[in-house]
Amino acid sequence: MLTTTATLSSSSASQLAPLFHSLSPNPISLRFSSTLQVTNNRARRTLTSFTRQKCQLPALRVSASYEAAPATAEASTVPSEMKAWVYDKYGGVDVLKFDTKVAVPKLLDDQVLIKVMAAALNPVDFKRRQGKFQNTDSPLPTVPGYDVAGVVVKVGSQVKDFKVGDEVYGDIHEKALDGPKQSGTLAEYTAVEERLIALKPKNLDFTQAASLPLAIETAYEGLERTGFSAGKSLLVLNGAGGVGSLVIQLAKHVFGASRVAATSSTGKLELLKSLGADLAIDYTKENIEELPEKFDVVYDAIGKTDTSITTECFKLE
Repeated sequence: MLTTTATLSSSSASQLAPLFHSLSPNPISLRFSSTLQVTNNRARRTLTSFTRQKCQLPALRVSASYEAAPATAEASTVPSEMKAWVYDKYGGVDVLKFDTKVAVPKLLDDQVLIKVMAAALNPVDFKRRQGKFQNTDSPLPTVPGYDVAGVVVKVGSQVKDFKVGDEVYGDIHEKALDGPKQSGTLAEYTAVEERLIALKPKNLDFTQAASLPLAIETAYEGLERTGFSAGKSLLVLNGAGGVGSLVIQLAKHVFGASRVAATSSTGKLELLKSLGADLAIDYTKENIEELPEKFDVVYDAIGKTDTSITTECFKLE
Protein backbone atom coordinates (compact mmCIF):
# COMPACT_ATOMS: atom_id res chain seq x y z
CA MET A 1 0.00 0.00 0.00
CA LEU A 2 2.63 2.47 -1.14
CA THR A 3 2.84 5.21 -3.72
CA THR A 4 5.75 6.80 -5.51
CA THR A 5 6.13 9.56 -8.06
CA ALA A 6 8.54 10.16 -10.91
CA THR A 7 9.73 13.39 -9.34
CA LEU A 8 12.55 12.03 -7.21
CA SER A 9 15.31 13.37 -5.04
CA SER A 10 18.69 15.04 -5.41
CA SER A 11 20.47 11.99 -4.03
CA SER A 12 23.46 10.32 -5.63
CA ALA A 13 23.14 8.53 -8.96
CA SER A 14 26.64 7.10 -8.84
CA GLN A 15 25.64 3.56 -7.94
CA LEU A 16 23.13 3.19 -10.79
CA ALA A 17 25.98 2.29 -13.16
CA PRO A 18 25.32 -1.44 -12.74
CA LEU A 19 21.98 -0.87 -14.42
CA PHE A 20 23.79 0.32 -17.51
CA HIS A 21 26.44 -2.38 -17.24
CA SER A 22 23.76 -5.05 -16.97
CA LEU A 23 22.09 -3.78 -20.13
CA SER A 24 25.27 -3.32 -22.12
CA PRO A 25 26.02 -6.94 -23.08
CA ASN A 26 22.38 -7.77 -23.76
CA PRO A 27 20.27 -6.83 -26.80
CA ILE A 28 17.71 -4.11 -26.16
CA SER A 29 14.80 -3.62 -28.53
CA LEU A 30 13.91 0.08 -28.53
CA ARG A 31 10.94 2.07 -29.72
CA PHE A 32 11.89 5.49 -28.46
CA SER A 33 10.52 8.39 -26.38
CA SER A 34 11.60 11.43 -24.45
CA THR A 35 13.66 11.05 -21.31
CA LEU A 36 12.42 12.31 -17.94
CA GLN A 37 13.59 13.06 -14.42
CA VAL A 38 16.03 12.96 -11.57
CA THR A 39 17.29 9.91 -9.72
CA ASN A 40 19.21 8.12 -7.01
CA ASN A 41 21.55 5.54 -5.93
CA ARG A 42 21.24 1.83 -5.18
CA ALA A 43 19.83 0.61 -8.51
CA ARG A 44 23.21 0.54 -10.24
CA ARG A 45 24.72 -1.60 -7.50
CA THR A 46 21.65 -3.86 -7.37
CA LEU A 47 21.48 -4.52 -11.09
CA THR A 48 25.19 -5.20 -11.39
CA SER A 49 24.37 -8.62 -10.01
CA PHE A 50 22.49 -9.44 -13.19
CA THR A 51 25.73 -9.06 -15.14
CA ARG A 52 27.94 -10.85 -12.64
CA GLN A 53 25.54 -13.78 -12.46
CA LYS A 54 25.19 -13.74 -16.24
CA CYS A 55 21.43 -13.39 -16.01
CA GLN A 56 19.73 -12.27 -19.19
CA LEU A 57 17.53 -9.21 -18.88
CA PRO A 58 14.51 -9.10 -21.16
CA ALA A 59 14.47 -6.80 -24.16
CA LEU A 60 13.49 -3.29 -23.06
CA ARG A 61 11.67 -0.78 -25.19
CA VAL A 62 11.76 2.97 -24.77
CA SER A 63 9.67 5.58 -26.60
CA ALA A 64 11.38 8.84 -27.86
CA SER A 65 11.52 11.32 -30.68
CA TYR A 66 14.99 12.30 -31.81
CA GLU A 67 17.20 13.71 -34.52
CA ALA A 68 19.58 11.32 -36.23
CA ALA A 69 23.10 11.08 -34.83
CA PRO A 70 26.17 9.59 -36.52
CA ALA A 71 26.22 5.81 -36.19
CA THR A 72 29.92 5.61 -35.46
CA ALA A 73 32.76 7.86 -34.43
CA GLU A 74 36.51 7.55 -34.19
CA ALA A 75 38.73 9.04 -31.53
CA SER A 76 40.72 12.00 -32.77
CA THR A 77 43.03 14.67 -31.41
CA VAL A 78 41.29 16.56 -28.63
CA PRO A 79 41.19 20.34 -29.16
CA SER A 80 41.51 22.89 -26.36
CA GLU A 81 38.18 24.53 -27.24
CA MET A 82 34.79 23.19 -28.29
CA LYS A 83 31.30 24.22 -29.32
CA ALA A 84 28.67 24.11 -26.58
CA TRP A 85 25.42 25.56 -25.31
CA VAL A 86 26.09 27.81 -22.32
CA TYR A 87 24.27 30.15 -19.94
CA ASP A 88 25.92 32.57 -17.54
CA LYS A 89 22.76 33.59 -15.66
CA TYR A 90 19.53 31.89 -14.64
CA GLY A 91 16.36 32.51 -16.60
CA GLY A 92 14.29 31.49 -19.61
CA VAL A 93 15.45 29.94 -22.86
CA ASP A 94 16.82 33.32 -23.92
CA VAL A 95 19.77 32.92 -21.52
CA LEU A 96 21.07 29.96 -23.56
CA LYS A 97 23.87 30.91 -25.95
CA PHE A 98 25.72 28.82 -28.51
CA ASP A 99 29.43 29.36 -27.96
CA THR A 100 32.14 28.12 -30.32
CA LYS A 101 35.04 28.77 -27.94
CA VAL A 102 34.24 26.92 -24.72
CA ALA A 103 37.18 25.26 -22.95
CA VAL A 104 37.19 21.47 -23.17
CA PRO A 105 36.76 20.07 -19.62
CA LYS A 106 39.96 19.20 -17.81
CA LEU A 107 40.25 15.50 -17.09
CA LEU A 108 40.59 14.18 -13.53
CA ASP A 109 42.43 10.93 -12.79
CA ASP A 110 39.24 8.88 -12.41
CA GLN A 111 37.46 10.37 -15.43
CA VAL A 112 37.13 9.71 -19.13
CA LEU A 113 36.69 12.39 -21.79
CA ILE A 114 33.80 11.61 -24.12
CA LYS A 115 33.31 12.96 -27.61
CA VAL A 116 29.55 13.57 -27.48
CA MET A 117 27.57 11.88 -30.23
CA ALA A 118 24.14 12.39 -28.62
CA ALA A 119 22.70 14.05 -25.53
CA ALA A 120 19.19 14.06 -24.06
CA LEU A 121 17.27 16.80 -22.27
CA ASN A 122 15.23 16.22 -19.12
CA PRO A 123 12.93 18.37 -16.93
CA VAL A 124 15.83 18.81 -14.49
CA ASP A 125 17.73 20.68 -17.21
CA PHE A 126 15.22 23.50 -17.55
CA LYS A 127 14.65 23.61 -13.80
CA ARG A 128 18.38 24.02 -13.32
CA ARG A 129 18.49 26.76 -15.96
CA GLN A 130 15.64 28.56 -14.19
CA GLY A 131 17.62 28.51 -10.95
CA LYS A 132 15.25 26.20 -9.08
CA PHE A 133 18.19 24.77 -7.09
CA GLN A 134 20.79 27.49 -7.50
CA ASN A 135 21.80 27.27 -3.84
CA THR A 136 23.25 23.82 -4.46
CA ASP A 137 24.21 24.27 -8.10
CA SER A 138 27.77 24.54 -9.38
CA PRO A 139 29.05 28.04 -10.24
CA LEU A 140 27.98 29.73 -13.47
CA PRO A 141 28.55 29.66 -16.41
CA THR A 142 26.93 26.29 -17.06
CA VAL A 143 26.96 23.88 -19.98
CA PRO A 144 23.64 22.02 -19.43
CA GLY A 145 22.94 18.34 -19.95
CA TYR A 146 22.87 15.12 -17.91
CA ASP A 147 22.46 12.23 -20.36
CA VAL A 148 25.11 11.36 -22.93
CA ALA A 149 26.26 8.75 -25.42
CA GLY A 150 29.57 9.01 -27.21
CA VAL A 151 33.10 7.79 -27.74
CA VAL A 152 35.94 7.81 -25.21
CA VAL A 153 38.80 9.94 -26.56
CA LYS A 154 40.95 10.21 -23.44
CA VAL A 155 41.23 8.41 -20.07
CA GLY A 156 42.56 9.49 -16.68
CA SER A 157 45.50 7.76 -15.03
CA GLN A 158 43.28 5.77 -12.62
CA VAL A 159 40.70 4.60 -15.17
CA LYS A 160 40.61 0.80 -15.43
CA ASP A 161 37.43 -0.22 -17.22
CA PHE A 162 37.48 1.94 -20.36
CA LYS A 163 39.90 2.71 -23.17
CA VAL A 164 40.08 5.20 -26.03
CA GLY A 165 37.57 4.24 -28.72
CA ASP A 166 34.98 2.68 -26.39
CA GLU A 167 31.38 3.63 -27.12
CA VAL A 168 29.71 4.56 -23.83
CA TYR A 169 26.59 6.10 -22.31
CA GLY A 170 25.26 7.29 -18.97
CA ASP A 171 24.29 10.15 -16.66
CA ILE A 172 27.41 12.24 -15.98
CA HIS A 173 26.30 13.84 -12.71
CA GLU A 174 27.06 12.20 -9.36
CA LYS A 175 24.11 14.05 -7.77
CA ALA A 176 21.32 15.56 -9.80
CA LEU A 177 20.62 18.64 -7.69
CA ASP A 178 23.62 18.88 -5.38
CA GLY A 179 26.68 20.26 -7.15
CA PRO A 180 26.13 18.89 -10.67
CA LYS A 181 29.07 19.43 -13.00
CA GLN A 182 29.61 22.88 -14.44
CA SER A 183 30.27 21.37 -17.86
CA GLY A 184 27.42 19.11 -19.01
CA THR A 185 26.60 17.12 -22.13
CA LEU A 186 25.28 19.75 -24.57
CA ALA A 187 28.76 20.15 -25.97
CA GLU A 188 31.26 18.44 -28.23
CA TYR A 189 33.08 16.91 -25.25
CA THR A 190 32.22 16.06 -21.66
CA ALA A 191 34.22 14.57 -18.78
CA VAL A 192 32.76 11.99 -16.40
CA GLU A 193 33.89 9.53 -13.73
CA GLU A 194 34.16 6.02 -15.10
CA ARG A 195 31.82 4.63 -12.41
CA LEU A 196 28.93 6.69 -13.83
CA ILE A 197 28.99 5.27 -17.35
CA ALA A 198 28.88 1.93 -19.16
CA LEU A 199 29.56 0.47 -22.56
CA LYS A 200 26.81 1.30 -25.05
CA PRO A 201 24.73 -1.72 -26.11
CA LYS A 202 25.83 -2.70 -29.61
CA ASN A 203 22.33 -2.78 -31.05
CA LEU A 204 21.55 0.82 -30.02
CA ASP A 205 22.70 3.87 -31.89
CA PHE A 206 24.03 6.83 -29.92
CA THR A 207 20.72 8.71 -29.87
CA GLN A 208 18.83 5.69 -28.58
CA ALA A 209 21.39 5.12 -25.84
CA ALA A 210 21.34 8.77 -24.76
CA SER A 211 17.56 8.57 -24.25
CA LEU A 212 17.86 5.99 -21.47
CA PRO A 213 19.92 7.04 -18.40
CA LEU A 214 17.78 9.38 -16.28
CA ALA A 215 14.48 7.83 -17.30
CA ILE A 216 15.45 4.26 -16.47
CA GLU A 217 17.23 5.32 -13.27
CA THR A 218 14.06 7.09 -12.15
CA ALA A 219 11.87 4.12 -13.06
CA TYR A 220 14.03 1.69 -11.11
CA GLU A 221 14.51 3.92 -8.09
CA GLY A 222 10.80 4.55 -7.70
CA LEU A 223 10.04 0.84 -7.63
CA GLU A 224 12.92 0.23 -5.24
CA ARG A 225 11.79 2.95 -2.82
CA THR A 226 8.38 1.35 -2.39
CA GLY A 227 9.91 -2.02 -1.65
CA PHE A 228 8.23 -3.43 -4.74
CA SER A 229 8.84 -7.17 -5.14
CA ALA A 230 7.70 -10.30 -6.90
CA GLY A 231 4.02 -11.08 -6.59
CA LYS A 232 2.86 -7.51 -5.98
CA SER A 233 0.46 -5.57 -8.20
CA LEU A 234 1.14 -2.13 -9.65
CA LEU A 235 -0.78 0.77 -11.18
CA VAL A 236 1.33 3.13 -13.33
CA LEU A 237 -0.05 6.60 -14.03
CA ASN A 238 1.16 7.89 -17.43
CA GLY A 239 2.40 4.48 -18.51
CA ALA A 240 3.16 5.66 -22.04
CA GLY A 241 5.66 8.32 -20.95
CA GLY A 242 9.43 7.96 -20.79
CA VAL A 243 9.52 6.86 -17.14
CA GLY A 244 6.17 5.08 -17.11
CA SER A 245 6.97 2.89 -20.10
CA LEU A 246 10.12 1.69 -18.37
CA VAL A 247 8.33 1.17 -15.04
CA ILE A 248 5.94 -1.26 -16.74
CA GLN A 249 8.78 -3.29 -18.24
CA LEU A 250 10.96 -3.33 -15.13
CA ALA A 251 8.06 -4.21 -12.85
CA LYS A 252 6.94 -7.04 -15.07
CA HIS A 253 10.24 -8.55 -16.17
CA VAL A 254 12.78 -7.60 -13.47
CA PHE A 255 10.78 -7.24 -10.25
CA GLY A 256 8.29 -10.01 -11.04
CA ALA A 257 5.01 -8.11 -10.69
CA SER A 258 1.91 -10.31 -10.53
CA ARG A 259 -0.17 -7.73 -12.39
CA VAL A 260 0.55 -4.35 -13.96
CA ALA A 261 -2.09 -1.79 -14.90
CA ALA A 262 -1.27 1.52 -16.58
CA THR A 263 -3.03 4.65 -17.77
CA SER A 264 -2.70 6.56 -21.03
CA SER A 265 -4.77 8.38 -23.60
CA THR A 266 -6.87 6.39 -26.09
CA GLY A 267 -4.25 6.31 -28.84
CA LYS A 268 -1.57 4.73 -26.65
CA LEU A 269 -3.48 1.85 -25.08
CA GLU A 270 -1.99 -0.69 -27.47
CA LEU A 271 1.50 0.56 -26.63
CA LEU A 272 0.83 -0.15 -22.95
CA LYS A 273 -0.20 -3.71 -23.77
CA SER A 274 2.86 -4.24 -25.97
CA LEU A 275 5.09 -3.15 -23.09
CA GLY A 276 3.59 -5.78 -20.81
CA ALA A 277 0.65 -4.07 -19.10
CA ASP A 278 -2.06 -6.56 -18.15
CA LEU A 279 -4.64 -3.79 -17.99
CA ALA A 280 -4.55 -0.64 -20.16
CA ILE A 281 -6.74 2.16 -18.79
CA ASP A 282 -7.95 5.10 -20.87
CA TYR A 283 -7.80 8.02 -18.44
CA THR A 284 -9.94 10.14 -20.77
CA LYS A 285 -12.83 7.71 -20.28
CA GLU A 286 -12.27 6.11 -16.88
CA ASN A 287 -11.88 7.59 -13.40
CA ILE A 288 -9.04 5.80 -11.60
CA GLU A 289 -10.73 6.49 -8.24
CA GLU A 290 -13.60 4.27 -9.32
CA LEU A 291 -11.58 1.31 -10.55
CA PRO A 292 -12.96 -1.92 -9.05
CA GLU A 293 -9.46 -3.37 -8.88
CA LYS A 294 -7.01 -2.18 -6.21
CA PHE A 295 -3.19 -2.33 -6.24
CA ASP A 296 -0.28 -2.81 -3.86
CA VAL A 297 1.65 0.12 -5.33
CA VAL A 298 0.67 3.17 -7.37
CA TYR A 299 3.52 4.70 -9.40
CA ASP A 300 2.69 8.29 -10.31
CA ALA A 301 4.88 9.02 -13.34
CA ILE A 302 3.17 12.38 -13.76
CA GLY A 303 4.17 13.76 -10.37
CA LYS A 304 1.18 16.04 -9.96
CA THR A 305 -1.60 13.67 -8.99
CA ASP A 306 -3.38 14.37 -5.70
CA THR A 307 -2.43 11.66 -3.18
CA SER A 308 -6.03 11.56 -2.00
CA ILE A 309 -6.90 10.28 -5.48
CA THR A 310 -4.17 7.63 -5.68
CA THR A 311 -5.07 6.42 -2.18
CA GLU A 312 -8.39 5.22 -3.58
CA CYS A 313 -6.46 2.79 -5.80
CA PHE A 314 -4.71 0.92 -2.95
CA LYS A 315 -5.54 -2.49 -1.62
CA LEU A 316 -6.68 -2.45 2.00
CA GLU A 317 -4.35 -4.30 4.35
